[in-house]
Amino acid sequence: MAISKETKSKLVKKYGKDANDTGTTEVQIAILTAEIKSLTAHMVENKKDFISKRGLQQKVSKRKSLLNYLKNKDIERYRKIIADLEIRG
Repeated sequence: MAISKETKSKLVKKYGKDANDTGTTEVQIAILTAEIKSLTAHMVENKKDFISKRGLQQKVSKRKSLLNYLKNKDIERYRKIIADLEIRG
């Protein structure tokens, strides 16, 4: 359910300012989105795994708060990350 190091490093390179920039809001949102997609696929197969369900809900909540922060801070960066990750509608 955790994403691989290669996937994480690709996301950091794509959305970060450099290869070691893991703190940028866009990078954190991209990593959380990849983890959410992975956990969602797991939850489809294992409907009674309530521990993973709680972890999924926590990740969705964390991503939502980061998106709200980015929306209030810089609306253009928010719109770009939404379009790139195809998160909302």
